[in-house]
Amino acid sequence: MTNVVHPPNRNHFCIPRQGVILRSLFNTMIHPYQYVSPAEALSIIQSNQRVFVQGSACTPVYMLHQLAAEAHRLKNVEVVFISVQGDVEIDKPAYADAFRINCLFVSTSIRDAVNNGHADFVPVFLSDIPDLFKKNILPIDVAIVQVSPPDQHGYCSLGVSVDIARTAVNTAKYVIAQVNPQIPRTHGDGLIHTDRFTKMVYHEETLPQIDYGAKIGEDELKIGRYVAELVDDGSTLQMGIGTIPDAVMRSLYGHKHLGVHTEMCSDGIIDLVEMDVIDNTRKKIHPGKTVTSFALGTQKLYDYVNDNPAFAFLDIDYVNDPHVIRRNNKVVAINSAIEVDITGQVCSDSIGTLQYSGIGGQLDFMRGAALSEGGKPIIALTSRTKKGAPRIAAHLKEGAGVVTTRGHIHYVVTEYGVAFLYGKNLRQRAKELINIAHPDDRELLHRHCFERFKIF
Repeated sequence: MTNVVHPPNRNHFCIPRQGVILRSLFNTMIHPYQYVSPAEALSIIQSNQRVFVQGSACTPVYMLHQLAAEAHRLKNVEVVFISVQGDVEIDKPAYADAFRINCLFVSTSIRDAVNNGHADFVPVFLSDIPDLFKKNILPIDVAIVQVSPPDQHGYCSLGVSVDIARTAVNTAKYVIAQVNPQIPRTHGDGLIHTDRFTKMVYHEETLPQIDYGAKIGEDELKIGRYVAELVDDGSTLQMGIGTIPDAVMRSLYGHKHLGVHTEMCSDGIIDLVEMDVIDNTRKKIHPGKTVTSFALGTQKLYDYVNDNPAFAFLDIDYVNDPHVIRRNNKVVAINSAIEVDITGQVCSDSIGTLQYSGIGGQLDFMRGAALSEGGKPIIALTSRTKKGAPRIAAHLKEGAGVVTTRGHIHYVVTEYGVAFLYGKNLRQRAKELINIAHPDDRELLHRHCFERFKIF
């Protein structure tokens, strides 16, 4: 017998969609949605299947812990996702026989598991991930997502993590939904009718929060000011993840008619929208809309995008398509990196052989901005790490991954200035990059340049 769990004070009823065979109106109005226990929902998952888990701020942490409790009956379940937040539990060695994580981006939650050999990493452009699902390269058996409660028409929202979750829901054989009233209801591609869900579990939990603005230091503010000088009025912005993009936004208060077409957004966008600096009026596509695919920040951000029609959360294979990105003029792509060598090779996903993050959408937007009329692709990073290691290096660390090639690089910015590398030869690039390296690192870099390029 089905274990029905009713959420408190739930007033929503299931109303059929237009174009679907109509259910009895009487039955629709008197029967609420059927919420089942986590165990019943997860009983769908069987050994040797591939399970997709939604990520970012919508990571269904509760359901992942419940999934761990099913380990006794499961073997060789492959779990795929991009960036997840919180303690996912199933990455622990105790569950190695039941679950194998095959992640498409390495976030803090599972970084140790990847580097300890308990999880795997797939290098892939963020824009290409939906095709892995659609072309059955990574076919999904079961998708686990976290959604807002159904509205009066029976539609739930994927909230602030539409990204690859939209395609996963479209292509999965079965879909398990954790219904959480804390999930913001966002506009765009994330609306899903309850008919698509195989099982629904009701559980309320708060979303993970990250305050990038609180981590901004003086060096980041200097970088923000240099980048802001490169941003023309009427530009369309893409901001990557981290403190530097938020520092850039703090330096844009004097700009006008900026637009946003970005894979992710954080709290820094709010003040610019409120001040009418971001008005999206000059964009060629989606004018008047801030286009994004996921959001990660504080509760203030989640409240701000909730039911806000000025924000469009769209599928990642559209948002990150370079041919879509280039359709806006003056696209400024602002991304960070782990290190850059003196020829312009950019490592953004690893520290030597230590896998730190992933390819993500950096190159999608670096290329899209370069193709945009008046566009500017920018890599911004501090000249040294918090531990004092140089980020402008003679060569990348052994085993480091190149995310943005020296053929794609245009601008590199540190707290010491701007290096413009596009069209420059290797010797010229080395000189430009040494000029923005940390002063204490420049002598050694000059020596390497002399040995390699015979220049001082």
